[in-house]
Formats: sequence, structure tokens, C-alpha cells
Amino acid sequence: MACSQLEQRVQKGLARRRQEHEVILKSSKSVEQRRQQIVAWVKEHGQSQVEDLAVRFATSEVTIRKDLAALSQQGLLIRQFGGAVPVPSSTNSNAGPSQFITSDPFANSTTSPAINAIGQLAASLVKPGNKLVIDCGSTTASILPHLSHADDLVVMTNTLSTANYLTQSEKEPTVLMVGGTWDAQSQSFQGAMAEQLVSAYSFDFAFIGAAGIDVNRGTTTFNELIGVTRAMAVAASKVVIVASSKKLTHKMPNLELSWKNISVLITDEGICEQDKLNIENQGVTVLIAAPSGE
Repeated sequence: MACSQLEQRVQKGLARRRQEHEVILKSSKSVEQRRQQIVAWVKEHGQSQVEDLAVRFATSEVTIRKDLAALSQQGLLIRQFGGAVPVPSSTNSNAGPSQFITSDPFANSTTSPAINAIGQLAASLVKPGNKLVIDCGSTTASILPHLSHADDLVVMTNTLSTANYLTQSEKEPTVLMVGGTWDAQSQSFQGAMAEQLVSAYSFDFAFIGAAGIDVNRGTTTFNELIGVTRAMAVAASKVVIVASSKKLTHKMPNLELSWKNISVLITDEGICEQDKLNIENQGVTVLIAAPSGE
């Protein structure tokens, strides 16, 4: 009798596992089918909004955003603010996700291979579970498409477009938004309230751009709103400046961050050996991002 009951339990267990496996396969198949249908719909109807796609495919807007993120990474459509558009017929459908970052409202300049390489190298420093703070700027935005390798990230930003991108990514991190006063010039929140909020946290990395670089002093700017950037630097274990080598030719009056407050500079191959050596002599690690990925 005991053996018979044991056999029955085993059979029930096997049957339950088969059912669970079938549910998983069906769910996976339905996701793939929906994504194929989304691509077909966008190709046929052009620009499509998240809320309209959610109604069309009877699912949530959160699910649609994740679908669009996955499809964009596959090069099957181009994400835009609040939705998606078809990939132009002349576009290489096998291109990587960085080719389509121009669809984002905050990253018009990241189509440059040099800027994209800087973003990719910066993202390679990030490990799963890290806490990041990302400042405004197109070069810092170039990091975002390359963060998908790291799970369980916590990311604070003072830029609406960066927060929007992250909340629509397939591996959505915990996103913290800085408040304060909106500055139209930098397209970011600034001011005392923003500084206080940043200062209340601690981060593994602060990713910060630069309007100009002074080899002897540090990062420079014309903008006097530098309090939030400095608060980010103080709150982070490592401060990573991401900037093209062209910024070395920009002479600006306001010192934003001195080299003693910076851990790493990531730039492109245009930096001369003497400038690189001078910066390294001030305790900063200089990393060169090659567009070829070498």
C-alpha cells in the first residue's frame, strides 16, 4: 500500500512538472509572438505610442516598454520617447543597440563611434548590484545602452531623459530621481535641494561629463551651477569623467572638479601622450576607448 501511494505521488509530481513546463513554453511563445506582432504593427503603421500598443496587445505599458527595449536591442525597431518607430529600410538590421541611441531625445551625439566607445568602456566598470549616480550630458548618456550586463543596479540621476530611458530598459534598475530646480541649459535638475538629496546617499561610481578639461586643474565649465556635480563626486567611491579628447582644447573659467577629486578619466584616442602623462601624474587613471573595441 505504501509503495502504491509513493508511486501515485511520483506520478502526480511528474505530471505537475510537465504542466509547469508547458506553461513556461506557452508563456515564452506568447511573448515572442507578441513581439513579432509589435514589429509588424510598427512597420505598417509607423510611429506608435506605448499606451496605444498596450491597448492593441491587451497588456500593460510596463510590459510594452520591456518589449520595445528587447526589440530595439535586436535592431528590429527604434525606440523613441514614449514609443517606437520602424527601422529605416537603409538601416542595417544587424546593427547593435548603440546604433539606435539617436532615437532618444537626450543622446543626439552618441552616434559618434568615439563617444559610443567611451560609454561602453565606462559601463564595463560597473558590476551587478552597484550603486551609480549619473550626471547630465550626452556623453554620460552614452553609457546607458551598455548597462544591460549588470543586474540589480541602483541609479540616481538629475536628468529626466536618463530616468525615462532606464525605466524602459529590459533590466530596469532601481531609479532615484534628483529633485530641485530645472535648468533648461543643462536639461537637468540643479540647486540646493538637488545637492541635499544627492548628499544623502553613497554610490560606487559617479559618472560625470565635462564641458572642458584643463590638464593642470581638472574639469571646467562656463556654467556656475556646479554644486550638484560636486555633491555627486563627494558621495561616490570612484568618480569617472567621460569626455572626448576635444574637451582638452576647451578653456573655461570655472573649475568644476579638481583632479584630486577624480579617480578615472575615460576619453578617446585623440588625447596626446603628454597630456595623458600629465593627468596620470596627478593620480588619475586615464583609460583610452578605441572605437574598434581594442
